[in-house]
Amino acid sequence: MLSFKGLSLLMISFLLIAPIKKVTAQEIHSIHCWTACPSEVNQSNDVIFREIYTLSSNDETKLADWVAYVVRVENFGSGGETTRVWAADPWLEEAETLEPNDYKGAHAALGTDRGHQAPLASFRSTKYWSDTNYLSNITPQDSDLNQGPWLQLENQERAWARDGFEVYVLTGPIYGKLFSRLPAADEEHSVPEGYWKSITLIRSGQKEGERNYLMPQSADRKSNYADWISSVERIESVTGLDLYPERDN
Repeated sequence: MLSFKGLSLLMISFLLIAPIKKVTAQEIHSIHCWTACPSEVNQSNDVIFREIYTLSSNDETKLADWVAYVVRVENFGSGGETTRVWAADPWLEEAETLEPNDYKGAHAALGTDRGHQAPLASFRSTKYWSDTNYLSNITPQDSDLNQGPWLQLENQERAWARDGFEVYVLTGPIYGKLFSRLPAADEEHSVPEGYWKSITLIRSGQKEGERNYLMPQSADRKSNYADWISSVERIESVTGLDLYPERDN
């Protein structure tokens, strides 16, 4: 079984040099996307609209190609008790998504956590917080990445919201030529080699900034999220997505 740590140099090399051709597709609009949502690479994807996020679930990888959500300060708070009770997405067919048992033994074998794409902490005071625990919103994410720079970036999103911004986030996985799998999974799936985020900062209905990041699974726990700054163009080149289709119109 390949480990993430043993492949770190190869992963970083892939993220830097492996372009993927973008595709164009019918536009998708959601309250969670500042403009049109990202284009679809796989036309068989299921696009799921929920109260606190929108995602595009890939039937082949069993993960979401992208998740869109908005961070607003009123959705933080304590919101009572919240727990991480994992569940298969009820809006997907059994063959289209992973189930809780598929993650058994993954931490011991691969050093991964069940990593949220739309984070629970950003929606703790809403009555929909448990929707973040559907496995369509979860990926196998290296523990050091999940608990290190990725968590820092989620905290920074909430800090921007406290500073008065509406924080529109697009995020998703990156796949490459190296393969690993969850040891207990009983269906074909993919484990990402890294992740991306594109963040738009809105104040009073106007865009005031944009931040973009690419992080490999091998990112050091002690690294800073700002070490992984990237660009929309680089993210698009390694994912094949058109993150902001309306910019091309």
